[in-house]
Order: sequence, then C-alpha cells, then structure tokens
Amino acid sequence: QVQLVESGGGLVRPGDSLKLSCAASERAFRNFALGWFRQAPGKGREFVAGISWSGSATAYADAVKGRLTISRDNGKSTMYLQMNNLKPEDTAVYYCAATTSRADWVGVRREDYDRWGQGTQVIVSS
Repeated sequence: QVQLVESGGGLVRPGDSLKLSCAASERAFRNFALGWFRQAPGKGREFVAGISWSGSATAYADAVKGRLTISRDNGKSTMYLQMNNLKPEDTAVYYCAATTSRADWVGVRREDYDRWGQGTQVIVSS
C-alpha cells in the first residue's frame, strides 16, 4: 500500500511563495495519477490540481490557475505544488492523493482517488 507524505507547508504573507512536496513510498510511483486537494476550516475538501502519470496532462481549479503549478519527478517518487502569489483564501490543509492509472488522465474529483496523505497546513496571513 503506497504511503504519501506531504511537506513544505507553513505560515506566509500574502504575495509570498511556497513549494509543497508529496513523497511516495512505492517504487511504482509512475503508475499513479496524482492530485492536490485542500480543505479550509469549516469547508469541504476541494480539488486544486492534478497530473497524469507521465506529467503530460495537468488540470487546475479556476481559483488557482496562473498561480499554482503541479509537477512530478517519477525518478524521485515525488510530486510538487509550486504556489506563487499566495492569497489569504489559499489558507487550508493541503492533501496529496493518488490512484492507479497509466492513461493520460487527470482526476478532478475526490472520488477519483483512493490513496491520501495526512496533509500539510498552509496559512496565508499578514
């Protein structure tokens, strides 16, 4: 069973940048489509970004397009989320998710994924 571990969260000011990482325990990392989701206090878990197994296909929520960039390094079994120009509304716990897929497919729904990390907190505040 693959384990996903997020890191890189923290407290930043509006306009700052952060880079989140999601490390996987399994060598078959390249067999997984991956995604980032977030959950703000009192709200449901929402899709942020997703990436296909090869990295050739990506998808983003409208709220983050142009500011956040998802990427992966299959050789390092790690996925990343580069977050630029952060806003207070980006404050949330960020989760990485995985599901087995070798198609150029990106999941955008919570139910598309069956493996989850424990989350990393991002707080954007002045």
